[in-house]
Amino acid sequence: MTVITNIEDLRVLAEKRVPRMFYDYADSGSWTESTYRANASDFQKIKLRQRVAVNMENRSTASTMVGQEVFMPVAIAPTGLTGMQHADGEILAARAARRFGIPFTLSTMSICSIEDVAQHAGQGFWFQLYVMKDRAYIERLIDRAKAANCSALVLTLDLQILGQRHKDLKNGLSAPPKLTVANILNMMTKPRWGLGMLGTKRHGFGNIIGHVSGVDNMGSLSEWTAKQFDPALNWGDVEWIKQRWGGKLILKGIQDVEDAKLAVASGADALIVSNHGGRQLDGAQSSIEALPAVVDAVGSQIEVHMDGGIRSGQDVLKARALGARGVYIGRPFLYGLGAMGEAGVTKCLEIIHRELDLTMAFCGHTKIETVDKGILLPGTFPT
Repeated sequence: MTVITNIEDLRVLAEKRVPRMFYDYADSGSWTESTYRANASDFQKIKLRQRVAVNMENRSTASTMVGQEVFMPVAIAPTGLTGMQHADGEILAARAARRFGIPFTLSTMSICSIEDVAQHAGQGFWFQLYVMKDRAYIERLIDRAKAANCSALVLTLDLQILGQRHKDLKNGLSAPPKLTVANILNMMTKPRWGLGMLGTKRHGFGNIIGHVSGVDNMGSLSEWTAKQFDPALNWGDVEWIKQRWGGKLILKGIQDVEDAKLAVASGADALIVSNHGGRQLDGAQSSIEALPAVVDAVGSQIEVHMDGGIRSGQDVLKARALGARGVYIGRPFLYGLGAMGEAGVTKCLEIIHRELDLTMAFCGHTKIETVDKGILLPGTFPT
């Protein structure tokens, strides 16, 4: 493939270059994958209003997310095992985001550590937190994020228990990954990926190994992680984390209006309308379908973001029109990373920005800040 024009081109290339177990981890959902598919397909139902004879000069996609200036209202979403899509994946993606002027969010379950990524990230370096039963570890993790100058903490609320992800079960995807005969044979067909992994020392979970008592290698990690995600997580814990952190707090995983109201009451700075990319509760609303009700209920009180199903700049514009201050991209940047490393992440961002810029102009706007529901064809978008 010599010419890459859209995110689908990157996906096709990533599927060829990334071992099956890691590609499937990124490109799959839970149970029947109905919510995973709906996240993207529901965007296609929303139609745009084209306007003509409008001055399209001096366009700008610049905006802010939680008070931070962004080149476009897009952030890199936190994704686990990013460093298994490509060697040093989190570092490479953070570099691309820094140059592009958008936030990069590092997952708790990253391969590269907070400290590793901090050396390469820009001012928009955010950290995503999973709450574990080991509260002393969580305190240390928050303190490490502070020391790394992370400017926002993204607290994920929808993974107290793990959704049933059939592809991961069939591939033996675990922490650490199981090196079955089938997986090893498949890895042998991905020489570019293998050479990259041979050239890096980062193969474990850098935020955990060596930072938890008794967890000093990938073997001991498996038993620890199986027991640590806390099913008792509640809004009292959110308040504790907010006080411990002391900075900008974003709550990820809100789908219901009542939970959105509780997010406001918690004092958080923003919430993310999200169903975890369709990887938790299959049969839930798509994120874009859930967005308008949340915006209507709390949008005047808290900054509303969204993730799930973004595959183009047009999707970004539609989400913005429906009230999202910003969006997060997970799979698109992972496709770029798996396909071409750092250059692929940059290509992903270039594609999304160009699509966003051109579509905004076709809809009669030159500034992202002026975009609203008026760019959408009535009757084609959720209310």
